[in-house]
Amino acid sequence: MSLIRQLWLLLVATVVLGAVGSTAVSVSAARHHLQTALALKNSDNAQALALALSQQRGDSSESATAAELLIAAQFDTGFYESIRLVAPEGRVLVERRAAQVPSEAPGWFVRLAPIESPPGIAQVSQGWQPLGQLEVVSTARFAHADLWQGSLRSALWLAGVGVLLGVAGALVLGRIRKPLQTTVAQAEALIERRFVTMPEPAVPELKRLSAAMNALVRRLQSIFGEQDRQLDALRHAAQVDAITGLAQRDHFFAELDALLASPAPAAGGSLMLLRLPELAAMNRRHGHHAVDRWLAAWAERLRAQLGGRPGMPVGVRIGRLNGSDFAVVTGASATQPLAALAAELHAAMSVPVGDLPPAPLALGAIAWSAGATAADLMREADAALAQAEVRPDGDRALFVDVPRSDALHEAAAGESVWRERIATALAQGDARLGTFPVVARDGSLLHLEAPLRLRLQGEELPAARWLAWAIRTGLVAEADLTAVRLGLRAIGQDGQPRAINLAPESLADGDFMAALHELLGGQPKAARALSLEVGERVAVDRLPLVRELSRLAHPLGVRVGLEHAGERLGRIDRLYEAHLDYVKLDRRLVTGLAAEPRRAEFVRGLVWMLHGLGTTVHAEGVAEEADAEALWQCGVNGQTGPWVTAGAGRRNP
Repeated sequence: MSLIRQLWLLLVATVVLGAVGSTAVSVSAARHHLQTALALKNSDNAQALALALSQQRGDSSESATAAELLIAAQFDTGFYESIRLVAPEGRVLVERRAAQVPSEAPGWFVRLAPIESPPGIAQVSQGWQPLGQLEVVSTARFAHADLWQGSLRSALWLAGVGVLLGVAGALVLGRIRKPLQTTVAQAEALIERRFVTMPEPAVPELKRLSAAMNALVRRLQSIFGEQDRQLDALRHAAQVDAITGLAQRDHFFAELDALLASPAPAAGGSLMLLRLPELAAMNRRHGHHAVDRWLAAWAERLRAQLGGRPGMPVGVRIGRLNGSDFAVVTGASATQPLAALAAELHAAMSVPVGDLPPAPLALGAIAWSAGATAADLMREADAALAQAEVRPDGDRALFVDVPRSDALHEAAAGESVWRERIATALAQGDARLGTFPVVARDGSLLHLEAPLRLRLQGEELPAARWLAWAIRTGLVAEADLTAVRLGLRAIGQDGQPRAINLAPESLADGDFMAALHELLGGQPKAARALSLEVGERVAVDRLPLVRELSRLAHPLGVRVGLEHAGERLGRIDRLYEAHLDYVKLDRRLVTGLAAEPRRAEFVRGLVWMLHGLGTTVHAEGVAEEADAEALWQCGVNGQTGPWVTAGAGRRNP
């Protein structure tokens, strides 16, 4: 029973007991008073009547007649139950008795509060000779009527007082209930990983409770904020070069491997190697501090040149491979020829920076297509850089052409052709889901990653080949609904849980969200084994969309996860409000983890933070057993990637 209900019961019981007790005491006192008044009346009237009878003179017959007349007159002028004169020997000389008349008070009240009328006794004599004993008894029915009316008035008064007390109690309990409900809501918000402070009530005891809860909330916020700052510092130390702010060598290669080996690789791009061959000589001439400042400014110019000009590739990654070597990789082709782009970059980076003169720069660039490996690309780019270094200083830029893949030629087909191809494939059901297992440490299956593949022009293509066109032509929401529909159907057939990735453009579509809710609600059993995933960038840039997805999915038993996470995870403001069930760490964060203790420390802290939010953590793109073991040591809950798909991570518990 709730505290408020108990207080209400206590208040009602107190008012009822007080009213009943007060009424009972009032009735008892009035009853005693009426009985006393009746006794005095009976005694006084008996004495007065006896005195009148004693003064009668004459023979016995005349005296008897006079006595009877006096008694009748007395009986008729008062409210008596009986008056009788009894001779000394016990013989009744005169008796008058009233007929039985019901009282105005209810019978149950008369029985519950009986009023006795004690008889008044007086001696009748003539001189010294006793004539008899006179008994006078007044009726009690009028006393009962008065007692009943008085009890009613008392009960009504006490009922009014009880109502007033109830209203006052309701106001007091309302003052107590509101801060209690506020405190409960605050505690429930903590369970949901929301940190909310509440105004402190005026009630001293509840004010202390609310102040303690607010202090707890602020403390937890401070802990998580400090944790985010520590993790960001660890990430920065593990992934970023301290002087230039560019990605360190290992982190850059992890990003390159992730770009090339992802289940949906990019269609192609470019790789450029830049070398400052006279950097060591600059250090000797100008000193390390001056050269470090020059390198920081030079790297900032490089970032601005690659990221801030029209026509440049999206998704540019820049890294510092060693003291004088830098690398730039893109996941898509530039709008201008790569040779012209490399020459323009070489010219822009060869001008003076700050107070120091321009440093010689060698640049080698290659184009790559889907299916290439990091080792092959680095070997070809290094060969291009070697050829650039032997050229004259003024022309140290070289472009080595690699034939484009069919995927690059497909872009020439045009938007209308792609729209027709994708729409036809979706309408005809030329779609299926891939299966990439995510396993726990004991080898048990957590779920299957299920990317959508479409058969276009007789060839089954991964999402990387058609997703951009689906977004551009407005078909991405339909494609995502198809993936969810296929996932539910597959779950219904084999019972294995699956995870479907959703595009941010779909989440922003209100019609898609309504259709998704209807689709999931129509298959509740299969929906409970389904997970919906969004990319880290969605959570960073459009967190409300993730919150809305969680509000839609969780009541239906659907899990919500974040994929490709890691580098920007600590920068997501109020991540706990997304109510994520799991987070998948990106391939770039986990590749080569076993050989980098500092990055492993960062991952361990990141996992600890996510576990503190009630979120499980998986790792993507695990290719080596050593990395897998290092990830288990960091506390991840599941892993996926080539190592798992090949069967190395699937063992019986």
